[in-house]
Amino acid sequence: MKVIQWLGDRLSIIDQTRLPAEKRYVELNDYKAVAAAIRDMLARGAPAIGVTAAYGIALGAVKIETGDKAAFLKEINRAIQTIAATRPTARNLFAVTERMQRIVDSGQDVAAIRQALVDEALKVHAEEEAATQSISRYGAELIQDGGVLTHCNTGPLATTGYGTALGVIIEAHRQGKPIQVFATETRPRCQGARLTAWELQQAQVPFTLITDSMAGYVMQRGDVGCVIVGADRIAANGDTANKIGTYSLAVLAGEHGIPFYVAAPTSTIDASIAGGEKIEIEERDTAEVTHLGGVRLAPEGVSVINPAFDVTPQRYITAIVTEGGIIRHPLEKGIKKILKPL
Repeated sequence: MKVIQWLGDRLSIIDQTRLPAEKRYVELNDYKAVAAAIRDMLARGAPAIGVTAAYGIALGAVKIETGDKAAFLKEINRAIQTIAATRPTARNLFAVTERMQRIVDSGQDVAAIRQALVDEALKVHAEEEAATQSISRYGAELIQDGGVLTHCNTGPLATTGYGTALGVIIEAHRQGKPIQVFATETRPRCQGARLTAWELQQAQVPFTLITDSMAGYVMQRGDVGCVIVGADRIAANGDTANKIGTYSLAVLAGEHGIPFYVAAPTSTIDASIAGGEKIEIEERDTAEVTHLGGVRLAPEGVSVINPAFDVTPQRYITAIVTEGGIIRHPLEKGIKKILKPL
């Protein structure tokens, strides 16, 4: 399944807002359309956001017709800034925009910068695909027979590759481990019910869909042997921002003595942030909470908050799985070691 395809003068992506009812590809013809697709969550998941952003900047460069370097730089910098402003939490987005900005700043002429941006976007995509394969292999070592609980969506749709947390689960199943997955619905946008359930069906992995509030119940019954989730940003000390509700799951897992794993590429780690308190949390439209499928559930005029993510302190995290290996406690030391060669 090609989640994202570079077509030279446009970008093709799966519209994830239509799944599972409709598998529909949309073509994005300029960087503004790419920015809108990220903001409106047609493309989502931290690694996939990074890849989409890279292609969006490359598309911006391709569509700038001027050969004058000053005029080109003005336009491409506007494209980078527009894409960087789409969503504030996922580190992959900023890792990519910073990476592309360095290419722009060091380029000699317009033609060279344009080609270098396209080449770099293709490289970003290939790196993320390769990273998810390694993450899946390393992480599968941690999965034992029995119940595995996961939250939100972390498969190919969210990564453009094999997947992070869901890739680990799929790989463990492929290895013949008799596992039973519990997938949370992941309100308010229901990525678990819509996307994770769909991807698990595609991979023929046994699973049960549960509401977010059922997690403690299945843990208390002894049905869950481990929890594994993805990440949108990981601080230098291991504190992890992920989909809202992750922190609650980590606390519940700790109470029940259940290992809690995070699976993410190193592009998600933000070594410039000491701890999770420095991570900016995206606040989304309150209609995502008051409505479901376009139908209003809550009374008019209710007070609503809608943070898209929360931060899980590193003390609740058993290990972090990256393409460079498994990071165990002390997490801060392990993160420094795994980032050193990069």
